[in-house]
Parts: sequence; C-alpha cells; structure tokens
Amino acid sequence: MLLVDDNPADIDLTREVLARNRCPSHVHAVIDGAEAIAFLHRQGRYAGESVPDLVVLDLNLPRKDGRAVLAEIKADPVLRMTPIVIFSTSQANQDIVHSYELGANSYVNKPGNLQEFILAVTSIGEFWFCSARMPREEEQ
Repeated sequence: MLLVDDNPADIDLTREVLARNRCPSHVHAVIDGAEAIAFLHRQGRYAGESVPDLVVLDLNLPRKDGRAVLAEIKADPVLRMTPIVIFSTSQANQDIVHSYELGANSYVNKPGNLQEFILAVTSIGEFWFCSARMPREEEQ
C-alpha cells in the first residue's frame, strides 16, 4: 500500500493500526503528491519499488495536491486500475463529488479524534486487504 499524507503523526498511526489488522499490509509512505507520482512511476530512489495494490491519498498535499495525483493516476494506462481511497479531513460535497468524478474508488473522511481515526483506518484495511479482490499483474 502507498500512503500519501503530509502529516507524520497520521502516517505513524495508520501504519500502527494496519499492522494490527487481521490482514496486515506493508505500508510505504510519502509526504507529498510529487513523491507519490515518483513512487508510482518508480523513478529515482523508488526505482526498485513495485506498484502498490492500493493508494490511500490525502487531498491537501504540498507540491502536488491529491486531486492532481488522482487525475494523473487514473489517466495512466498502467496505473489506472490501482484502487485509490481518498482519506481526507474535507467533508465538502464538492471534494467528494470531484474525487469520484476523477475515478476514486472510495472517499473516507479522516476523523479528528483518535478512536474514530483507528476505526476508519481499520475499516479501510479490512475491506481492501481482507474482502476486496484486486487484479494482480500476472492476471491482466
């Protein structure tokens, strides 16, 4: 999984929660949209990385915001099938609608309190790593 979030505390907590899930996953994290694109295109220091099974993407990021990252991923024939979960504090209907228009697979509000944050991250992990079926490279 690739986690794109500019808040180090959210990254640490997300990693911790996902590590305790019944279907744990390996979490790579980057702190801005430009790094996310470099990671996904395996450029520079990310040359040895594989395309993640899931991207969890914040909308409000430095250098390249999450909307631009989402649009770029979904326009790329190699990456467009990668599921994208928007995980944002924004509850604005226009952000939700626009994210789905750009091809987001789900939109989850990032809660402000610890207990609800843990529940939201647990739900994302349980669904995407335990329940959902995703295409594998060799199956395409």
